[in-house]
Amino acid sequence: MPRAATTSDVFNAIAEPRRRAIVDALVDGRAHTVGEVAERLRIPQPAASKHLRVLRSVGIVTVSRRGRHRLYRLNAKELKPVHDWVKTFDRFWTHHLSRVKERAERKMTAR
Repeated sequence: MPRAATTSDVFNAIAEPRRRAIVDALVDGRAHTVGEVAERLRIPQPAASKHLRVLRSVGIVTVSRRGRHRLYRLNAKELKPVHDWVKTFDRFWTHHLSRVKERAERKMTAR
């Protein structure tokens, strides 16, 4: 089965670790140049540009111009589908962590 294009949706776009790192780098709410992103992640500028282009195509980042520079900013609301999907597992993790806590408490009282 062929893999979906990275620009098909938010999930595919953030499947790549460097793109998730870019999202992390932009979470401060400020606008950043490609050079700043590349420097922060220690990757070549063309690679940063490529990843930013993918993130832009699905709406995760927006771009504006200031003189010769393109400034990229996180558009976090576009990550909502990811949040909503992960949220469906909240009940599982809450239950799982409660069981771990119960076992640890039983071990402590058994001593």
